[in-house]
Amino acid sequence: MPNSSQEHGHGHHGSEGIATGWEGSQEGVAYSERNHHLAGFFVLLVGASELLPALRVSAANWTRLLLPGALAAMGAFLLIWSDHQAWPIGSLSFAETFWGHDSEIQQHKTYGVLSLTVGLIEVLRRQDRMVHAAWTAPLPLFAILGGAMLFAHSHGDHPSAQQIASDHAVMGTLAISAGLAKLLSAWLSPLAGWARTKGEIVWAVFILAIGVQLLLYSE
Repeated sequence: MPNSSQEHGHGHHGSEGIATGWEGSQEGVAYSERNHHLAGFFVLLVGASELLPALRVSAANWTRLLLPGALAAMGAFLLIWSDHQAWPIGSLSFAETFWGHDSEIQQHKTYGVLSLTVGLIEVLRRQDRMVHAAWTAPLPLFAILGGAMLFAHSHGDHPSAQQIASDHAVMGTLAISAGLAKLLSAWLSPLAGWARTKGEIVWAVFILAIGVQLLLYSE
């Protein structure tokens, strides 16, 4: 009788380190790498859209919507295609996907929900529909929370588990640092305008670095 990890498509490997299920298989690796690379494209859009104003480079007004658009697209992608066996494209039901025992799937879907939510907030904020200063916090807090979650993010019993954990640790560190820089720049800006500028540049550069790492991601 198959165990739960086999039923849900998570592979395992024996003493020879050969994957016998989805995780670590040729199809599983290709699927995971493709998802990470696509996420990297969206993250690069976010970083580029934030770097231009940080450097005081003039750009068309519509570029203000690049960040929320990229976040919304990434969130929708994660909610639908993050895991081949999860709802709505796989065999798992909605309840099994969001409240089951697979922490990897739940984290992917959590990222999707958060990304969509923050994207919506940023759309409204940039259209001056949410003008209170508190609405600037969800974006950097999302980076900090998402970065922290990466330290506990696992791809199951994967032959390249150590490499994946190392990559996630680097991305998590960059995300937390970026979020803190963004928050600090907002808090310090009333005291020194240069602090906001420096913090915004650090934020954008770290986000771009995460995007590059995702584009180069391999298992």
